[in-house]
Amino acid sequence: QVQLVEYGGGLVQAGGSLRLSCVASGSIVSINTMGWYRQAPGKQREWIAGVATGTSTNYADSVKGRFTISRDNAKNTVSLQMNSLKPEDTAVYYCNANLQVLGGTLNYWGQGTQVTVSS
Repeated sequence: QVQLVEYGGGLVQAGGSLRLSCVASGSIVSINTMGWYRQAPGKQREWIAGVATGTSTNYADSVKGRFTISRDNAKNTVSLQMNSLKPEDTAVYYCNANLQVLGGTLNYWGQGTQVTVSS
């Protein structure tokens, strides 16, 4: 069984930092893209950052320059370093990974972790 488990999150004051991590485990053949999404109350889930198989990264304009995504292929891990946090960054953050498994290529989601930024 394949699963993504997220770590990190919590409550931080505006201007502070948090680091999220996500570990993929199970019968994984290989990992393609990995990324982070978030969903604020009353809003749709939005993509915020992604990293390809190599080191190519992309960011939503709302987090560019403040957030950094990275992956450790040896540990099947993707992380999100969040700096200069703002109250509008408050949301549930979800890890996403496109995985090659025995049955084919599938998208998986983590369970979500709450990030709350106080003003």
